Amino acid sequence: MAASTALRVLIEEAPYWEQRSGASWSGRGQWPTSWISLPEADLPRPPFVAGYRLRFTVPDEGLNERDPVRVHVTADERYELFLDGERVGRGSERGDERHWFFETYDLTLAPGAHVLAARVWSLGPEAAFAQHTVRHGFLFSPEGEAALALMGTGITDRWEAKPLPGYSFLPVLAAWGTGANTAINGAAFPWGWETGAGEGWITAEKGGKAVSKAAAPNDYDPTRVRPLAPALLPAQKNDRWDKGTVRLVSDPGGAFEDQTNAIPVRSRDHLSAEAGAWSALFAGLGAVTVPAETRRRVLVDLEDYLCAYPEVTVSGGDGARVRVNWAEALYNEHTAKTKGNRNEIEDKFFVNHWYNNDGVGDLFLPGGGETETFTPLWWQCGRYVEVLVETKDAPLTLTGFAFHETRYPLERESRFGASDARLDAIAPILVRALQMCSHETYMDCPYYEQLQYVGDTRLEVLTTYLLTHDDRLPRKALQMFDLSRQLSGLTLSRYPSRVVQIIPPFSLWWVAMVHDFSQWRNDPDFVRARMPGVRTVLEAFLSYRNTNGLVETPPGWNFIDWVTTWKNGMPLGADIGVSGVLNWQFALVLTRAADLERQAGEPELAARLDHAASDLAEALQHAFWTPERGLFADDLDRTAFSEHAQCLAILSGLLPPAQQASVGENLIASADLAPTTIYFRHYLFETLALLRRPDLLLDRMRLWFDLPENGLKTTIEMPEPTRSDCHAWGAYPLYHYAATILGIRPAAPGFAAVRIAPQLGPLEWASATVPHPSGGEIAVRAERGADGALTVTVTLPGGVGGFAQGAAGEPIVLPDGARGHVVRLS
Repeated sequence: MAASTALRVLIEEAPYWEQRSGASWSGRGQWPTSWISLPEADLPRPPFVAGYRLRFTVPDEGLNERDPVRVHVTADERYELFLDGERVGRGSERGDERHWFFETYDLTLAPGAHVLAARVWSLGPEAAFAQHTVRHGFLFSPEGEAALALMGTGITDRWEAKPLPGYSFLPVLAAWGTGANTAINGAAFPWGWETGAGEGWITAEKGGKAVSKAAAPNDYDPTRVRPLAPALLPAQKNDRWDKGTVRLVSDPGGAFEDQTNAIPVRSRDHLSAEAGAWSALFAGLGAVTVPAETRRRVLVDLEDYLCAYPEVTVSGGDGARVRVNWAEALYNEHTAKTKGNRNEIEDKFFVNHWYNNDGVGDLFLPGGGETETFTPLWWQCGRYVEVLVETKDAPLTLTGFAFHETRYPLERESRFGASDARLDAIAPILVRALQMCSHETYMDCPYYEQLQYVGDTRLEVLTTYLLTHDDRLPRKALQMFDLSRQLSGLTLSRYPSRVVQIIPPFSLWWVAMVHDFSQWRNDPDFVRARMPGVRTVLEAFLSYRNTNGLVETPPGWNFIDWVTTWKNGMPLGADIGVSGVLNWQFALVLTRAADLERQAGEPELAARLDHAASDLAEALQHAFWTPERGLFADDLDRTAFSEHAQCLAILSGLLPPAQQASVGENLIASADLAPTTIYFRHYLFETLALLRRPDLLLDRMRLWFDLPENGLKTTIEMPEPTRSDCHAWGAYPLYHYAATILGIRPAAPGFAAVRIAPQLGPLEWASATVPHPSGGEIAVRAERGADGALTVTVTLPGGVGGFAQGAAGEPIVLPDGARGHVVRLS
């Protein structure tokens, strides 16, 4: 093969626009290429995997139009792209049927022979909930006439295809929503297909024209055409994991079909003489041979939470089985009730939550060849990996066993320090949780569901703003939720997702997300593009107002928080009837939306929303205010009270000052309120910031401070016993480190000005450096003096000013681009 390279690149403008700009309205947006697929007669029913190949020769004079050659690639449902036998890309980035993403690569192709190949799979009903589909297909679209003629699908007839046998699919059990796991039969698999080798290739069938989302033709069949848009995100991280400890090598006995979940992990079963060889295998420093008629169970502690593609290379071992299962933690009981300290494995069970079986993972069946490398179609995750090997008549040699970390390349740019060491100690846990829930979308959790929920994502995005300058993943989240809006006007609760679910309160949090973006980032055009969706959501809620001016509960799951005394996470009135909590949330969001209208230059629309918010607040006062308690009730009968209702009422800014202070005092003093759990505690922290009670914020962070002692590497979903050990809706203390403790918040849209209002509480000092959308940083250090006053040192980006403010006294102006500017705050 001639030399070749491939580089993934991001583009903003749709390709081929100049070729179709003069076309009629019905033809604009068409690409020169078409989709291809297996011929209809050979197309299996999903789930299945297909291979595509193109063998071609670059002439001695090269492809003169462009060097390197720019190509655009996508597939339905997903693909892996190979160039001359090497994997060079994965996709397509998750979108939906109306917004199908493609990846762009720059290929350097030396004169001579080359092979392009793609593995494309269609899992149909077995696919992840977040995976959309129209119909199976592959698209490879170069730029330039010579490259199009040589490589373009639907242009050259040299593209070939065939089903890739050897795949079957395993249920995910408790990890519902994540898509089927992979089993590969090495005896049936066509090894070397990615190099173009093998028999059975047939000419691919030309399908529908590729069309651009930017100017999609008006006349097209939505069952065959996917409007195409450039990928929004860079390539996912793909690095070999270099940590891990072999904590058990044992002979579990029995046949492979006998599950290991009922066998406790016990040190007395450990085959210490074999452990060194297994450790060398995982480190890439050696091989392990498992004799014939032998069974081994190996437990690997990855030493951190990891999302990764496992890659297992074997030799020989015809008839053997290698199972690679994953767990977030081991359980104290075979019935998977409690986990205890995640570092501990003695007398614990590697068992699947709810199903009481072996867990989630992939199965590889060696075919006896000299070199066979297995890897699944999709990644797995957790902290612990159980490798179960069983041989038959022939020994099996494992020559390689690697984990390739995958996630969005989100890295921490911010810095924080404080006199309380506990805050620093949990910071890596918070960052890791956010990283493990950041992929082609944000996710609620990587082990279960892998879905981008609005409520979770708002907290993940706020944390991202304080962590990095990179806001591409937040932008995509905002756009995808906008695309999910239904005829009712409400967004879906999670998106992308082909399985429809509506959580009306999450539609309101999407509006709040748009407002967050308008403050923490500086792109008015992006915000303006979201405003039609914002208005539609609000109109949907306004349509549910009754004669008393209150919103009747909209249809759907009106989830608020996982409070143990609430049914399905809903306070009284949220399922059917009228909920004080939901109405206060709507009132809060109306005020944020009014601010968005003012930013958009729509004062009349802003005034309408201000009036709606005031009217709703007045109705809430009549219906839910309980004078004898000085609190707002959750229900019309005034029998239930929660922290949630008080927080939302205070955060709305619609209470008279004296009442706000009173509600705040009673919120703090009342021990019988339904408490916020991890998800909703962010809103309690926001309330405590407004009430200037950072001491209570730190007190309510005890759950986070306990994470290291319990061996956790990421934040959990809910108080123990928790389902998920990795839920990034609990990473938001990172946000409050900067936004509340140091008080770094926008003072104007687009973060054009900065407000610095430190609240140290019991801390003696704290410091933070956070990204600013200008590309610079904001640095603040606050120290308490002997007199209780704060000495605050501030550095701002060039052209950015603001003010600093303490608990008392007038705001102090900060000059534009302040460098080490010192102020004293009382």
